[in-house]
Amino acid sequence: MLPSTAGVSSVLRAVSRAALDTVLPPQCLSCDALVSEPGALCADCWDGAAFVSAPFCAACGVPFEFDHGSDALCGACIRARPVFERARAVFLYNDVSRNLVTGLKHRDRTHGAPAFGRWLARAGRDLVSDADLVMPVPLHRMRLWRRRFNQSALLAQALTRELGCSEKFQGDLLRRTRATPTQGGLNALERRRNVRGAFTANDRHADLFRDQRVLLVDDVYTTGATLEACTHALRKAGAAGVDALVLARVDRPH
Repeated sequence: MLPSTAGVSSVLRAVSRAALDTVLPPQCLSCDALVSEPGALCADCWDGAAFVSAPFCAACGVPFEFDHGSDALCGACIRARPVFERARAVFLYNDVSRNLVTGLKHRDRTHGAPAFGRWLARAGRDLVSDADLVMPVPLHRMRLWRRRFNQSALLAQALTRELGCSEKFQGDLLRRTRATPTQGGLNALERRRNVRGAFTANDRHADLFRDQRVLLVDDVYTTGATLEACTHALRKAGAAGVDALVLARVDRPH
């Protein structure tokens, strides 16, 4: 009996991967140590990664030390709840997740996108299920030209591909109309001022927003200023609700 076409293809893929791994052994996505398969973390980085899991704030997603109930809010969200409804993250921002983010953004390590998509799917499956549209935080065209890709778009595509809902992905629903300076080194107030009015809905897709629930995908949540500025633009365009999902978020004192 002759082997099936699928069986032959599977064998060929395995042989090709073995040959590639011999020439270019797979490396940890964070620290470059050798690992058993592509898109993995080494044992040390896995142990050092601070995955976010419940219990956490119902609004911003910052983790709690103790379970206060599924609707509990952190002190910051009690004082001023974000304009988006829910935010969730894969990691807390630490040495491991910083290397993952900077590797993707500044060292062209786009090969990690499938792994990021799996982790994002685990952290945000409910948000994706509730969403009508999944979209990235946009880059200004000049920064996109210099970087050649939008890391948030890669994350959003990997996420929807992982969950089998690629039809929800929309890459250009928002536009970044101002080339804002980097947010690094700015405090919370300065960050909000920096991105205020920097985003607007793409007029070509105005009808897509109306009464739709949108999931924003970004790489890092620091103060939430960028996500809030995007949310204002989406709500102004008629979106019924906005959630956010990020690869890493900065922890903050409770």
